Amino acid sequence: MLKILKDLSRKVIRSLFGPKKNIKIGFYGPPNAGKTSLANLLCQDWTGEDIGTVSEMPHETRGVSFKEKVEIKHKGKNLTFKFVDTPGIATRIDYEDFLKFKINKKDAKKRAKEATQGIIEAIKWLDDMEAVIVVLDSSENPYSQVNITIIGNLMARKIPVLLVANKIDLKKSNIKKVQAAFPEYEVIGISAKNRLNIDEFYDSLFKLAKKV
Repeated sequence: MLKILKDLSRKVIRSLFGPKKNIKIGFYGPPNAGKTSLANLLCQDWTGEDIGTVSEMPHETRGVSFKEKVEIKHKGKNLTFKFVDTPGIATRIDYEDFLKFKINKKDAKKRAKEATQGIIEAIKWLDDMEAVIVVLDSSENPYSQVNITIIGNLMARKIPVLLVANKIDLKKSNIKKVQAAFPEYEVIGISAKNRLNIDEFYDSLFKLAKKV
């Protein structure tokens, strides 16, 4: 009942005063899918600053970070967002995975603990999100337990979602497989690294904002 009242309140406010001024959007997905790369690209475009650090090492983002009042202008329209970059969601974290990157055992255990805490924090932040951008690696199998868990949580909360199939510059990229895995959502294929289809991404971002 509370959820219904909140949704009704949002619709009334939107009809009276127009679009919301500061839309809270979270970036979610598995580790190394490109969440922070995409968030950095958007923040660099409109604020000249990064939101987080990118690394080949999994779980480089181990805490929630955010950028307030990111004003985006696109095709004659403008919206203001609060972007929230979250740690990569995983169902299992083993400190031994970090040893492959030539860090010592003590630091590896510390990273694993921080990554676990970051995942818990990211899930808690879902309750504060008005919309979510789920970033998946389009060269990987989308039917993973992690991806299904993320999408399942969002569906249960009825949060508007934009599904981004990142890394379309890779030969193994398969957007159709991502679309088949999650037909409930719009899927936009991009390469955050090479800025491929970013204009189309902005189209989808503004459509997502209308659902808030």
